[in-house]
Amino acid sequence: MKNAKLHGSEHLKTEGALIVPSRSGFDTLLALEEHLSGRPLLYLVEESDRREALLESHLGREGVKTARFRAGAESAQKALDAARSHAAQGGLVIYVAAPVRARRGSLLHARADGLRTALESGLPVLPLFVSRPREELTSLDKASDYPETELFLGAPLPGDPPVPATLIQGLSALSAEAFSQRPLLRRHLGRCLLEGLKRHGSQAGLVDGMDGSRLGYDRVLAAAIAFSFRIRELTKQPRLGIILPPGRAAFIANIATIFAGKVPVNLNYTAGREQVESSIRQSGIDRFLTVDPFVRRMQRFPWPPNRDLVFLERELPPMKGKIARWLVLSKLLPVGLLAKWLNLPEEGDEAEAVLLFTSGSSGDPKGVPLSHRNTLGNTAQFAARLNLESGDSLLGCLPLFHSFGCTVTLWYPAIEGVSLVTFPSPLEVEKLAGLIEEHEISLLLATPTFLRGYLRKAKPDQLKALKLVVTGAEKLPSSLAESFEKRFGKKVMEGYGLTETSPVTNFNLPDAEPSGDGTPFLPSHRPGSVGQLVPGLAIKVTDPDSDAPIPPDQRGVLWFKGANVFGGYLGWGDRNREILEDGWLRTGDLGRLDDDGFLFIEGRLSRFSKIGGEMVPHEKVEEAIVRALGLENDDTRRLVVMGVPDSAKGEALVLLCTLDDDDGPGIDLDALRKKLLDSGMSALWIPRRVINVSEVPVLASGKLDLKSCQQLARDQG
Repeated sequence: MKNAKLHGSEHLKTEGALIVPSRSGFDTLLALEEHLSGRPLLYLVEESDRREALLESHLGREGVKTARFRAGAESAQKALDAARSHAAQGGLVIYVAAPVRARRGSLLHARADGLRTALESGLPVLPLFVSRPREELTSLDKASDYPETELFLGAPLPGDPPVPATLIQGLSALSAEAFSQRPLLRRHLGRCLLEGLKRHGSQAGLVDGMDGSRLGYDRVLAAAIAFSFRIRELTKQPRLGIILPPGRAAFIANIATIFAGKVPVNLNYTAGREQVESSIRQSGIDRFLTVDPFVRRMQRFPWPPNRDLVFLERELPPMKGKIARWLVLSKLLPVGLLAKWLNLPEEGDEAEAVLLFTSGSSGDPKGVPLSHRNTLGNTAQFAARLNLESGDSLLGCLPLFHSFGCTVTLWYPAIEGVSLVTFPSPLEVEKLAGLIEEHEISLLLATPTFLRGYLRKAKPDQLKALKLVVTGAEKLPSSLAESFEKRFGKKVMEGYGLTETSPVTNFNLPDAEPSGDGTPFLPSHRPGSVGQLVPGLAIKVTDPDSDAPIPPDQRGVLWFKGANVFGGYLGWGDRNREILEDGWLRTGDLGRLDDDGFLFIEGRLSRFSKIGGEMVPHEKVEEAIVRALGLENDDTRRLVVMGVPDSAKGEALVLLCTLDDDDGPGIDLDALRKKLLDSGMSALWIPRRVINVSEVPVLASGKLDLKSCQQLARDQG
């Protein structure tokens, strides 16, 4: 690792400081010594019985100064005193963590207890991110395009002393800086799809769960190329509407649209007329790809005029000859020549690649243009952290108008060569469970709402092949996670993301099995959290009222910055300054980081009420009410807490609930109030009124329909 480039050397002042690398191997130390040869160095070494021999030999050489400690032992104070003395004379102290094993894509290779001890030295702390991009390449990356290692040094961390979460925050910013330089991010999504489908065409493919037919990715590629020329004839607009559920038709339609140089707009076919018409108006689309059986089935959908609909079952069959020719040509010709015939540029970078619309859970849908950089970046981030093996497959039943469904069950499998089994609805659990069993599916993506269906209708043996169950879009109740694990023997891994982040930012993974040599593995899963950051994403936390930075282990507003963060809402112009600042996205969600980098979501600002000057979290109140009513094992969403205006205290809480007299005894508000007070809840947090509803409004994605819930609360509260 000699000659590894060092970025951020301007942060090295004449004063002493503590440098904390994201990983502490022998190569890292050699590179640092090369760049810091003019400064006296001392290694602050966390003792271990399993240190690599080469590193231990280096630390024991004559002239190498070390101060050794064990976290929590008496030796720690002596080592910290030595570090302070060395820094007081202008020397640099380099922290050497005890060896650990970590999953691919992990930000920090160090245990929190050792870190905490080192940070207590009181010295200025400089984070150092050791970037090794060759360890996290996608299947399309060339190792020769990337340096083996680069070092990114950051500014001194705030805090006296800083906590481990602050170090993780600092390293995340450096990680985002390193990731932003990857050549893949400048590429065009169409070229990457072309290369991925061609490379994996004979080994991976798509199974349509409706009829069991299989289409290798080589045939998907041929059909998409042939149809792309027809799309160019259909519309001169830059965007093309797609109204299709997950399946073979939607997969081909989206890829063909990209090949045609157009931007696919997957419309939400579960939305109301106003939302659909708003999306069409905002995107300026005049043609819509669909199939006739879907039009017949979705008669309540506000379909555009028939002249504007393009039916794939009519368009594709006459192209059989062209598809056959492209199948042969796509196998014989190099990607560069195929891309030239399709007129696909080499670079897409910041240009719009995909247009999605927010769910409208808290208002009208907003257009979210995702660039080639956003889409390819998040695909690479997800792939690096997930690290599926050859032969693995995933279930694609989430709608493609949902950002998670779009990135993870469309672009990701096509680029990475992961086989995909599709089904048009996430609600038909009996059929889905059968597909998981029949095709030995490895990865199930769902929302908590959809997981409840598996508890009711799936048999344990049907889910035996699953390696990973990932859930998002709404908070995962601990009771649901426990019930799922008890029934199926599978832990549910909660994740988090936003349409505006393409969407994945965090997710849990199963903890790795212990290594044979006894070296501890860092945790990859923490119940109650949404997991650790994907590679190349920066995070910060600010005060909800002032937006001033606060320590990231305190609850505050979450901000993200990275290649997967979008550039602003469609048509908003200067209004985007409300949510974007120097590339940072203000999410509106509240959360905090723990010492191991796990993110805990503690609500959305819109799901807090300010009552008597106190911030009251609706979700925490809901959890307490669920416990008080003994509904922990109920797999149906029975209640939701909303805030309504109150002249005396600013806001008051009301409880929307389906437990009316037909379902059971209903809710005795006085009895509920007594139980909540006895449990230690503040009287401010207790709903003042119960509103019986036939059902709690939920969107097709499984998220709460906050707009409808708020309307019910205001109308009757």
